[in-house]
Amino acid sequence: MTKPRLAFIGTGGTIASLGCGPLDLVDYTANGVLLDAAGLLARFPEVREVAEVVPVPYRAVPSTRLGFADWKALLLLCERLAAEDPALAGIVIGHGTASLEETAYFLSLTLKAALPVVLVGAQRPASALSSDAGLNLVNALRVAACEQARGLGVLVVLNDEIHAAREVTKTSTGRLQTFRSPDFGALGHADGDRITFYRRPLRRTAPDTEFTRAPSPRCRGWTSPTATPTPTARRRAPSSPPGRAAWSRPASPRASSPPGRRRRCAKRWRRA
Repeated sequence: MTKPRLAFIGTGGTIASLGCGPLDLVDYTANGVLLDAAGLLARFPEVREVAEVVPVPYRAVPSTRLGFADWKALLLLCERLAAEDPALAGIVIGHGTASLEETAYFLSLTLKAALPVVLVGAQRPASALSSDAGLNLVNALRVAACEQARGLGVLVVLNDEIHAAREVTKTSTGRLQTFRSPDFGALGHADGDRITFYRRPLRRTAPDTEFTRAPSPRCRGWTSPTATPTPTARRRAPSSPPGRAAWSRPASPRASSPPGRRRRCAKRWRRA
């Protein structure tokens, strides 16, 4: 039986960390060892039993160092992988849990690739006794390869649970069941014998998202087609370098306020 072909992007985090020993569950970051995508897959050879996994190079860092520049880079990387490899069934991104929900939320609003994209992390380092890194990784790959995962948007998989990126949040620093969707609950479970989904999100999400990359080279950020920047905002926006993707965001009320009104507000603040 042919195994599904998946891409794995490793960005570091606890799931890729190696501590000083199997009982190093807290200060493992002091060891300074983070596995890249290929190294993490090699540490857990069981991944080969569920899929043909292609490691994709990326920088391995604690997730507190990942920000908007990395979100954009990961977005473009996922779209490039989907475009260049039509046989790809899905993409898994290994990520630290400190900012995993922020990256997942951004991708859920902006990603245009139709294949499943799953973010996965761990609460215990890969070197720890009873680490959750290996099983979380295998389950994330299984979910990404699942046909039922298509059309659900970006997903988050930890502790056998499947969550929607727009709904999930981290609730605990150390507990394995840290990721929760408080208002709606998990989308499904990755059990030992099957992947099971119980519901589908109704809100628009990747790839059917209302956000698009702005066509104008004078814009920066992301914008919704229903949000048109004011002439003032367009005039103030700096130009992007030639050949680089342009991004835009809707103008803030302050940016579109008349100059006289802004000066009066400033005077009131100074008097206070």
